[in-house]
Amino acid sequence: MSQNKLTLYFLLFLFQINFIMLQALPGDSNQPIEIEADFAELDDEQGETIYVGNVIVTQGSLRMTGEKLRIILDEKKDIQRAIMTGKPATFKQRPKIDEKEVEGESKIIEYKAAKGFLYLIDSAKVIQGKRLAEGYRINYDINNKVITIRSSRADIFQRDLIKKEGSQRVKIIIPAEES
Repeated sequence: MSQNKLTLYFLLFLFQINFIMLQALPGDSNQPIEIEADFAELDDEQGETIYVGNVIVTQGSLRMTGEKLRIILDEKKDIQRAIMTGKPATFKQRPKIDEKEVEGESKIIEYKAAKGFLYLIDSAKVIQGKRLAEGYRINYDINNKVITIRSSRADIFQRDLIKKEGSQRVKIIIPAEES
């Protein structure tokens, strides 16, 4: 396979992941959010809610699981930041009725609503069908539709490599075209 064709497939793969993260089944965002946990603490004064123990979040086709969920609200009581942690924390969502589910996991899944960023941190993986993207960290800029996948060796500010023993590298699998 030529380098240009490989580059084209890679760009198409990243483009598809962008749309996977943005699109969900029609009406998912209009569905109620249901959160289950073994324990919950709501601090209305601070605008923070913490759920602990077998946390399950569902909204339409979206399902997230983890051991702890922390939600921070802004002055208007809208979600400013949500952090799900687990071993691993997971999510699953069907982007469209006729498409395979998107599944992801990492030790930390963080959503920053105001900035429009979704972060999968530490052993991050996103799968749809035979497509795979994994690395130490996957950052998704929802507004600009940019995905960055980093190994644990990549320096965030310098984009230089730092040598660490047993560091996790970036891995992307682009399936062969089916005839």
